[in-house]
Amino acid sequence: MPELRSAGPEAAAELAALHGTAFPPAEAWGPDALRLMLEMPGAFALLSPGAGFILARVAADEAEVLTLAVIPAARRQGVGRALLEAARGVAEAAGAGQMFLEVSAANPAARALYAAAGCTEVGRRRHYYPDGSDALVLSCRPCGS
Repeated sequence: MPELRSAGPEAAAELAALHGTAFPPAEAWGPDALRLMLEMPGAFALLSPGAGFILARVAADEAEVLTLAVIPAARRQGVGRALLEAARGVAEAAGAGQMFLEVSAANPAARALYAAAGCTEVGRRRHYYPDGSDALVLSCRPCGS
């Protein structure tokens, strides 16, 4: 089980470095954007130091994964699964009964991770990503199970 800890706005530079390693340059989020997201009401991040992080938020009885980033060297080692499950638990504890997220239709590894976690497709955003791929809108319920 990977080590996980909470990360706040003060960790924005560390999170940005991980995001920049995990995503193509056109999709990488910088420290200012991450800091602003972490300062939003209901936002939280969980970090696996040196491996990845998840950024999510809870509003009323719903949660949303804003990003899940795992660096290539740490993939297929349970980091993404551990981050997702921990975030589902945090969201459930905050009162969320459902979690939503978006994933590229062109990302089979991420799609497999979310399918294994019980997430199902509830919508599609056509040509959403910079490469022209669709975003699949997924829902996981109940959170934390």
